[in-house]
Amino acid sequence: MQGKMMQMPLRIIDILQYASEVHPDGEVVSARVEGDIHRETYVQAFERSAQLAHGLKGLGIGDGDRVATLAWNGYRHFELYYAISGMGAVCHTINPRLSAEQMLYIIGHAEDQILFTDLTFVPILEALADQLPSGLKFVAMTDRAHMPESKLDLLCYEELLDGQPLRYDWPLIDENEASGLCYTSGTTGHPKGALYSHRSTVLHALMSAVSVPKSLNEGARILPVVPMFHVNSWGLPYSAPLTGASLIMPGPHLDGASLFDLMENELVTASWGVPTVWMGLRAEMAARDAVPASLTQLVVGGSAAAREMIEFFEGKGIDVCHAWGMTEMSPLGTQAQVSKSMQDLPKDVQIDYKSKQGRRVFGVDLKIVDEEGKRLPHDGEAVGELFVRGNAVVSGYFNNEEASAAAMDAEGWFGTGDVAHIDKQGFLSLQDRSKDLIKSGGEWISSIDLENIALGHPKVSNCAVIAIAHPKWEERPLLVVVPADPADPPVLSELHDMMLEHVARWQLPDDMVFAEALPLTATGKVSKLTLRKTYGDHVLPDAAG
Repeated sequence: MQGKMMQMPLRIIDILQYASEVHPDGEVVSARVEGDIHRETYVQAFERSAQLAHGLKGLGIGDGDRVATLAWNGYRHFELYYAISGMGAVCHTINPRLSAEQMLYIIGHAEDQILFTDLTFVPILEALADQLPSGLKFVAMTDRAHMPESKLDLLCYEELLDGQPLRYDWPLIDENEASGLCYTSGTTGHPKGALYSHRSTVLHALMSAVSVPKSLNEGARILPVVPMFHVNSWGLPYSAPLTGASLIMPGPHLDGASLFDLMENELVTASWGVPTVWMGLRAEMAARDAVPASLTQLVVGGSAAAREMIEFFEGKGIDVCHAWGMTEMSPLGTQAQVSKSMQDLPKDVQIDYKSKQGRRVFGVDLKIVDEEGKRLPHDGEAVGELFVRGNAVVSGYFNNEEASAAAMDAEGWFGTGDVAHIDKQGFLSLQDRSKDLIKSGGEWISSIDLENIALGHPKVSNCAVIAIAHPKWEERPLLVVVPADPADPPVLSELHDMMLEHVARWQLPDDMVFAEALPLTATGKVSKLTLRKTYGDHVLPDAAG
């Protein structure tokens, strides 16, 4: 027997309309490419989104058409999120850090009709102009006064809005219609598209609000350092207005000093981003011997957060919420906030929990399986490949049957490619990406564990561990270190001593090399693929003979 309840479709535009009515004082503050600070309320953002939708309709955009963005975090990008999906089209965010080959591929694969670009990225598009699809329209996200001279036939964003009505008759879209498209920057093959729906996006916003209330609450001021071109800025452009939190957009200014100043000046209460960003903020805090006055929480994801980094910020009175997810999960999957019952535990035990990837958020299920696909217990001991399912998890990839078939198991769960264990309290601990585990003499070594320990050494600014071929053991770990002071680098034996407190002697790195910086992927993670290519011919000390 079915219930007797109305069925109203979940629509993304309803989030912004709700914010404009219930949280009218909430605002989007943006450090603009043009060099100034711009402010608009959610009321103004809703009106400008309506004007933008009228402008898009005038350019011929209709249901299901893909509209691309190549832009930083800012109010115009925010308006595009709502106008495009609200009118029934699909917002395709493009990562400017992709290679030219990858960018051309995803623009063609998505069949984009219009591309909106920040001024910063006009030169990138000009360099690709002869290879871009014919008929693709370009809109520069600025006003007439800042329009650049360009070989591209650029339309002006503000002129697209000028004179348009402040109201739009938003269609009653089926909640399962596509709303957004984000491509993964995989290390092999072409990028694969995660095609989000209105339903998945709205549910993800609600899931985030319930899961991270310390960041997402009325009156909060959140600085999303994670870019809007990467998994919709972890959903913050949707969850923040839904909860009445303001968004403080950093634009292109992501260095430690700029972030510190913006946090201080705009009374930022929480900020979300990847570990490399927080390393920059940490260095700036140390240089100033100060903490942004209103900052109470950092959410860190994208790659594993080192325990030592968590301890640093917690020692400054800033709560660190370690989270995990994937582009294919919209992306939030787990969060590692300690529960009320855990707050009486010793601080070092609390940090133990915060260093894990955390417990599942509502709407996400987790399982680990062995090599035959059989489920393993959540006992903190069994280790297997992690699979996920949920309302905001992909059921396959956009126009890619082969990749879709490879990603899903027989039960319809998505394979993450991570190796993990889950303890009896439900805390997920990622051991490594399956391709980054080091197999030595038939036993597995976690590169993440070694990296997190090494990062606790004061002479280590950053590091990575990769597998190097070995004639006897198959593979052995090599530690790549960026010294805090190149004139006074760490000694391998010092790092071994630290590691022996946590791992077995046979798991220690066989050798260490120094680098000025670690290569990053398009999403800001350390590119181990690049490191393996760079150091693939490295000969380990006991393998030289």
